[in-house]
Order: sequence, then structure tokens, then C-alpha cells
Amino acid sequence: MEYLSLKQITAMHAEEISAAIQQVVDSGWYLQGQATRQFQDQYARYIGTHHCITCGNGLDALSLIFRAYRDLGVLQDGDEVIVPANTYIASILSITENNLVPVLVEPDISTMQIDDARIESAITPRTRAILLVHLYGRCAFTTRIENICRQHHLKLIEDNAQAHGCTFHSKRTGSLGDAAAHSFYPGKNLGALGDAGAVTTSDELLANTIRTLANYGSSRKYEFAYKGRNSRMDELQAAALSVKLRYLDADNARRKQIAQIFNTQISNPKTIVPKSPDRDNVYHIYPILCEERATLQAYLKENDVQTMIHYPIPPHQQQAYKEWNHLSFPITERIHRQELSLPCNQAMTDEDAQRIVRLLNAF
Repeated sequence: MEYLSLKQITAMHAEEISAAIQQVVDSGWYLQGQATRQFQDQYARYIGTHHCITCGNGLDALSLIFRAYRDLGVLQDGDEVIVPANTYIASILSITENNLVPVLVEPDISTMQIDDARIESAITPRTRAILLVHLYGRCAFTTRIENICRQHHLKLIEDNAQAHGCTFHSKRTGSLGDAAAHSFYPGKNLGALGDAGAVTTSDELLANTIRTLANYGSSRKYEFAYKGRNSRMDELQAAALSVKLRYLDADNARRKQIAQIFNTQISNPKTIVPKSPDRDNVYHIYPILCEERATLQAYLKENDVQTMIHYPIPPHQQQAYKEWNHLSFPITERIHRQELSLPCNQAMTDEDAQRIVRLLNAF
């Protein structure tokens, strides 16, 4: 069993995707056209923000948010951004790329999301923002974090790369803070057929600045207000995403059904499964913890079940950030040492999930 068959996922809506792509091909307009405008409007409405600005990928989306805040004077060199210590490297790269300082905060082991009880002690006079990462597809937002941002006048930026369609009460992730970055990497819950990303926000000035920065720094042809970059979603990706967006809630519901089988039936005491309300999780990744991860992964592979590790090395132990290598984040390190991702997607059958349960319980 593959961890995730993108061929199988795409085949679920192949005719509609092919028709949408053919329409773009026939139009002769492949960048910054109707398909992109349509997806931006659809996705903004879906998330619940006034604006959606598409771009090249999720890292660009994050970086453009910080860059826009710098150019607007909201952030300056050396300002600090609180970020979970156990995130994917892109979250950190977007901060350091803009000459800002990441301040790593440990997660809560029971949720694997940033521990909101540890945030205030990390705030200094240079703290200007919190980058909240909805890791694995689980909502990391809490009322406590909202209150901290309000009390300390901090910007709240969401890394929503893994949580398309997730909600906090009646609001979707991607609309909970001041701005949010989205990745449509093919393996995401809402995945393109290549690289693509977006920013959502209801701040019109921020949206216009990001839109300009992503277009070489230009809002009018051959006039450049900023030293920008070229980061845009092409028409083919936008067309495919518009089709797949129509099925996102149903796909997420199916992921939750698979996850519920795991939640209720995995009983091996050597494993720890994520227990959380389904309304707060779209299960982009179904992570379990196991002290014997390498042995378990090999055992599952021998039984034709492919698994993944998200992620084997935490950011503070990467060579790219060797200045942090001496730091200790024991909860983060435990997660990165023990985490194993089980197959969990809308193309799976109940029998697929139950077979994985039987194997895990026999381990």
C-alpha cells in the first residue's frame, strides 16, 4: 500500500480536471488569466477572507507576508517572531529570509502543536508576531493565543500549508489571524498538479502589497514600487485547483473516517495515537509516536504498508541553522525521533485502514 498515490487521488476527478485544463489550453492564456482570478475568488470565499493572492508555492506565500510587513514598516530587521520548534523548515526559512529572528517554542506533546502555555515567557520587547503552524492538519489556534496577540499587540500569521478546510468553531484556518500562507503542493489535502501557493487576508493594504511584490514589485506595467520577485500560480494549476476545491470538504470527511478507525482501534501500547476532535483536524498527516520507530517502519514495509516520517530532523538540529545546534528542545526532539506517519487519505478503503490496525496491534 502506497503512503499516498497521487495518481489515484487525481483519477477520482480526472475527467473534470482534464476538461478544465483543456479549456485553459484552448484559451491560449496561461498566466494571470481568468482561471487564476476564478480560483482566487473561490478560495477567498471558502476560507472566509476578503482577499486571496496566488503565488508560486507555500514558502513564497510565507516569505511574501513577512516581506510585505517589512516594506509597510510593521516589521524591521531583528524583530522576533515566535514559531513552534517542531515545524517544517519552510516556516523558519520565511522568517530568517526577511532578516527576522525566529524564537522557537516547544509543542504540547498531547497535540504536537505549539504549547500556548509557553508563549508568553518567550515574548521580549522585540517580539512582533507569532507564526502559528497548523501542523499535520490539526488546528493550532486557541483563544489563549488570540488573547496573547491582542494583549501584546502581535501580528498573528498562519502557516496553513497542511490544514486546508480545517476549522476553529465556525471559522476556517487561514482566516483566524492577520494573514495566512497556503501550499498546494501535490500531496496536500488540496493539491495542485505541481507547485502552487496562496496568501489569504482581509487586510486590503497588505493584500495589495503582497500582490505587487509577487509581480516583480510592480502594480502597473513597467513601474516598480518595490524590489519584488516573480511568484505566481499558472492557469493550469488554478484550473485544476478549482475542480478539486469543490470536493475538499468531502475528501476531508473521508480522511476523518479513516482516522476514526485508527483512533478507536489501534490498541498497541507501544504506539501513541493523536486523540483530537475531528472538527479541529483534517488529517493531512496521521502521526503516531513509537519508541521503536525504525523497527515498526521496517515491519510495516515488510507487510507492504508504506509509511513516512514528518520529520526526522528538527530545524534547530539542521546544518542550515548550525548556530542553534547546541540548543535543547526535548519535546520537539522526542517527536522528531518517534513520529511515524500512517497512510490516511480519501482514496483508502475501510479495509485498508483495518489492515493497518491489525498489523500495528500485532507489532
